[in-house]
Amino acid sequence: MEKLQSIEEFNEYKNGEGVIFMFTAGWCPDCRVIDPIMPEVEESYGQFSFVSVDRDEFIDLCAEHDIYGIPSFLAFSEGKELGRFVSRDRKTQEEIESFIAGLPL
Repeated sequence: MEKLQSIEEFNEYKNGEGVIFMFTAGWCPDCRVIDPIMPEVEESYGQFSFVSVDRDEFIDLCAEHDIYGIPSFLAFSEGKELGRFVSRDRKTQEEIESFIAGLPL
């Protein structure tokens, strides 16, 4: 999974074809729980690019997109928000895959 480096890069991804941003932080135990399953999720949904966004590095970006709990997922294609799976709850692989499968791409 790519790691977001800048706001400009966020906008490039957002305006491109199918991207899912995973908002996370190094100190977040629920984020660490899903880290090992994400490569399998990424492989299953190759039509999307997956980008990790460190909440602490991009706090303004999180506020702008109403991301107040992590881990959370935000999907875009061609600048349009496709869907969001945003909460502070721990997420299972099944919940993440169900969210992605339901996206209109």
